[in-house]
Formats: sequence, C-alpha cells, structure tokens
Amino acid sequence: MKKRILTGDRPTGKLHLGHYIGSLQNRVQLQDTYDCYFIIADLHTLTTKPQKNEILALRDNINEMVIDYLSCGVDSEKSTIYLQSECPAVYEMNLIFEMLISLNRLKGLPSIKEMAKNAHIDEESIPFGLVGYPILQAADILMPRAHVVPVGKDNEAHIELTRVIARRFNQYYGEVFPLPEVLLSNTPSLIGIDGKGKMSKSAGNAIFLSDDPKTVEKKVKTMYTDPNRIHADTPGTVEGNPVFIYHEIFNPNRDEVLDLKERYRKGTVGDVEVKEKLSFAINQFLAPIREKREMLMADKGLVEEIVYKGTRKMQEISNETLKEMRSAMGLKGGWNKISRIARKRMEDAL
Repeated sequence: MKKRILTGDRPTGKLHLGHYIGSLQNRVQLQDTYDCYFIIADLHTLTTKPQKNEILALRDNINEMVIDYLSCGVDSEKSTIYLQSECPAVYEMNLIFEMLISLNRLKGLPSIKEMAKNAHIDEESIPFGLVGYPILQAADILMPRAHVVPVGKDNEAHIELTRVIARRFNQYYGEVFPLPEVLLSNTPSLIGIDGKGKMSKSAGNAIFLSDDPKTVEKKVKTMYTDPNRIHADTPGTVEGNPVFIYHEIFNPNRDEVLDLKERYRKGTVGDVEVKEKLSFAINQFLAPIREKREMLMADKGLVEEIVYKGTRKMQEISNETLKEMRSAMGLKGGWNKISRIARKRMEDAL
C-alpha cells in the first residue's frame, strides 16, 4: 500500500506563484507515489479571522482555491480533497489531544507569535484557539493516520508536536497512530514583487495564478530591482535581485537569462527590457493554467462534487480512526451500556 500524505491550505482566496513554487508543484509530483489527502483547512481560518464576514467569504475562497489546485495539475481521481469542518471526528480528536500536551509546550512555539503578528493580533490578545492551532493540526494529520507531512522548515516544530501527541497516545492507550515523518521542501519561499519578504496575499506583493496577462505585466513593471542602479548604463547586481530570481524560476530560455545577467552586470541592458522578458516568461508559464482554469470554471458544480466526494471519503476514514481511539481508551460503548441499563430499569418499573 502507498504511504499516506496529509497537506493543505487555509482557504483565504486565490493562490499565487509562491504557493505554486512552495507546494503545488510538489503535490502534483507526490500524488503519483503517495496516497494524498489535501485538507481545506477552514477551521484554521477561525484562529485569526473569526468574524462572520470572514466565514461567509469561505465558500468563494474554497472554490477559488480548489480551482487553482486542479488548474495546476492536482488530480481528484488520484488525490482526496476534503473540507475540514465537515469531518466531525476532528473536533473530538482535537479535544482528546488537548489533554496530552502542556500549555508551556504550545507557548514555546515561535510560529504562534508569528501568525498572530501577521494577523495584527497583539501578544496579550492571542486567542486560545490560535495557541491550540498545532493541536488541531495534529488532529488533521492523525485523522487519516498520515505517514508523511510535507512542510517548510518553519513548520517542522509543528510536526514534531504531532509526533509527541501520537507517541503519548500510543503509550497511554495502545498503538493506534504511526509517527508521521517530515518531508522538508528544498524550495525556499518565493520573494514578493516588492522585494521585502516572501510573496503573500496580505502583503499585496503577489502575482496570482489567475492574473491575466495585462495584470502580470503591470505587476512586473513595479518589481523591486537593484536599488543602487539609477541609470540603465550603470552596472547592476544580479545576485538577490528579485527580477532575476524570477527569471531563474520561470524563464525556460536559459540562453536568454544568461545573456540578460551578463549585460545587466555590464550596464548594457535596462530594467525595462529585463522586466518585459520576465513578463513574457511568466505569462507563458501561466497560459496553460489559465486555460485549464477557464474550462473548470465553466463546469458548474464540479468543485462542489469533488469536495463532496473527498469529504465523504475522509468522513469514513476519520470515523474509523475515532472508533479505534475510543476503543483503545476504554470509551467504546459506554453510552450504549448505560442506556441498556436505564431502559431495563424503566421497563422493570412498569
């Protein structure tokens, strides 16, 4: 049997080039060798965005995100795409796992403070749900009893916490869970077009997979380059220059890239030409994704059907996992026994 992989995203809207480089291209490759489960982690959005307007926006965000998945090559026949909140087992598993980890262990994770900062939440106002984010994440991973979890280096500590929870559960109650292994991505985060940090929707420095050609051209024109290069005939720096980082990733014409680098260093090519050729390369890269996206959007109800089928499958898997957990803990059939005794007493009284 193939080993199981669990990964996914919070549905915050359309995906961008950073998502493709950081995870999507890897998922497309993994689905041929692993049994892949891609979670639409809508419950996780509540940890930083619990407002009703944010919840109401989830349906459209989910639709956009799944279309981006499929447009990039995720195959719903090979992989399971499911909605987290529609799997009731995850709530009970989350509650049980909360009993197996200390608050100090959670508070020691630097990623929690980083998430709060990104959501503009001050340290004194961090909600309990955000502190417990890694426990819910552990429930996500252990629900299908995943063997492997692809993550970046910054999330490795979360998977270690999941291993701690799984190990502790197994020690207390018996072997139920495998200890998930980390599959580290070798791809660094894609820098945003402003050159100030990784590409992100909230930072407004993203090129989306769904952007049309004119939008891509407009965004590339604003891209950060060498700040010390004032004139086109001034020798420029290629290393660390976002425009050339993008050329390396998205421009398949290696001779052109080498030529642009050489001329940029000599000061014989301007930023305009370098950016025009980058716009062309990115648009060529996005063309088949856009084409697939239009086809998928025209097929009304397709996304709902895929998510429905995937969620039903995960409901069955998660219910079986929860059943084994309850049995191992000695919680199996407790209510049935109580109800039988109560019914017998009432019958005897009559």
